[in-house]
Amino acid sequence: MEKIRIEAVVHAKIDTVWSCWVAPEHITAWNFASDDWCCPNAEVELRPGGRYVARMEAKDGSMGFDFEAEYNEIEEAAYIKKTMPDGRLVETWFVEQGDAVKVVTEFDAESENSVELQKNGWQAILNNFKRYAEGTT
Repeated sequence: MEKIRIEAVVHAKIDTVWSCWVAPEHITAWNFASDDWCCPNAEVELRPGGRYVARMEAKDGSMGFDFEAEYNEIEEAAYIKKTMPDGRLVETWFVEQGDAVKVVTEFDAESENSVELQKNGWQAILNNFKRYAEGTT
């Protein structure tokens, strides 16, 4: 299974970055790839074996889906490993770099969409996260 890697440097303190990444009230504000989509609901049980569910929908109501995963490992403000229902892994690292945090996510590609499409979509969401987290400081 091919791994896809995305990253962004977020100019905010690690506490802000972590909170924006894991708190449902923040996730719903940034977890979409374009302005015509939204994330109306997110559920987070931040513990090994806990569930992550984020509802992603087109604003016009034409489509939507639940992105689900189970947390495997959590190292507060440093690392999260999740497994999606189909067995694919998602790992995210948070690396402090002075007054910024480098956020790196690596995930197993799925077979329905091209690697480029997947990478671009996930990167767009991460870029949206960066803008949001930098705006909350």
